[in-house]
Amino acid sequence: MQMIQVVISTVLMFFLLVSLHEWGHFYFARRAGILVREFAIGFGPKLFSVKQGETRYTLRLLPVGGFVRMAGEDPETLEVQPGQAIAVRIKDDRVTRLYLDRLDERSNVLRGEIKAIDLEKDLHMLLDVDGDIQRLEVHPQAQLVSRGRETQIAPIDRQFASKPVRKRALAIFAGPVMNFILAFVLFALYLLLNGVPIENSNKVIISGVQAASPAAQAGLVKGDWVRTVNDQPIDGNLDTFIKLIGGSAGKPMKWVVHRKGTDVPITVTPGSNGKVGIYPGPEMRPPGAVETLRFAGITMADMTGRIFEGFRKLIFGEFKLDDLGGPIKTTQVTVQIAKQGLPQLISWAAVLSLYLGIFNLLPIPALDGSRLMFLGLEAVRGRPIDPNRESMVHFIGFAMLMLLMVVVTYNDILGLVRK
Repeated sequence: MQMIQVVISTVLMFFLLVSLHEWGHFYFARRAGILVREFAIGFGPKLFSVKQGETRYTLRLLPVGGFVRMAGEDPETLEVQPGQAIAVRIKDDRVTRLYLDRLDERSNVLRGEIKAIDLEKDLHMLLDVDGDIQRLEVHPQAQLVSRGRETQIAPIDRQFASKPVRKRALAIFAGPVMNFILAFVLFALYLLLNGVPIENSNKVIISGVQAASPAAQAGLVKGDWVRTVNDQPIDGNLDTFIKLIGGSAGKPMKWVVHRKGTDVPITVTPGSNGKVGIYPGPEMRPPGAVETLRFAGITMADMTGRIFEGFRKLIFGEFKLDDLGGPIKTTQVTVQIAKQGLPQLISWAAVLSLYLGIFNLLPIPALDGSRLMFLGLEAVRGRPIDPNRESMVHFIGFAMLMLLMVVVTYNDILGLVRK
């Protein structure tokens, strides 16, 4: 793949993994009737923002995840208190806009002082307009306007905490589930693109050639069938083929490859490391439908076991800091894999999606697993945990995760400098 294709493929892969995860939260929150204020990819300052319907879609600076901000969980809501001067716009006998500042600049509005207001349950307000107390009904999608920003009110039945535990749990669990589904689909797609080795095949096929490698300089291309090396027939023996290359470091080798119905003689000189820069493999055939589904399931189970083994080593201190990777190292590995071809990138994306789903279900504060744990405690106790305490736990967990991210990213940068 050309470098620009590699970069685009890498960016799209990360975008897909995060977007689908957050879409799971978003979709089931909306189905539960929860007001979703923001669907964000990334953290930190906004790079791009557009509002569609009730939700603002944003792209943020730091590409280390994303979030879905639901009503009742967000800290950016505006409060309106009795005694506050306000201007309101009325349509069809209901308040649709509540202006909190620059009141004299507002046109076609009713100005007054709030005597009483309820924007969560009864959706009404008592407004003192020049001594005349008026009761006004408020539209359930009314907008609070302040400092040039609009914030939709959230009636109690549109807030996250008002929904039954099962609906809230589904909205949280749906994110990781989307990653599991994506991983399964990508593993299946990898097999469809890569194929299945033909049993007892007598061919060694070059499935990829690295750019600027000895193989590329010699004129080898993807799809070449290696027939002989130094007059020795290969006959599909991959081990023999690799040994011959490894034992000829720096020495010219005479290959004969079959290409488009013709035998082509080529001289290849392995590098000092005994490699020529190719991805050899057996002859492949298209897989069947059952075969594809079985492969995806078995591969997911195998990779899940490996991921948990990695967690075990991390918990018991069998990992060094250099074994951990942040966004920079992950991107480096992804770019290297993307250079090998689309099937390899798809397989790697499947692994990352599976890892993202499993990691988010761990009972670590600020992750989906921790939120599900609090919901489970609420179901057992019959009443919710104190929201302030739960918010503090998630805040501390998020801060610790960000600190870990800074540490591993710093270590990644040091690794680049050392090179």
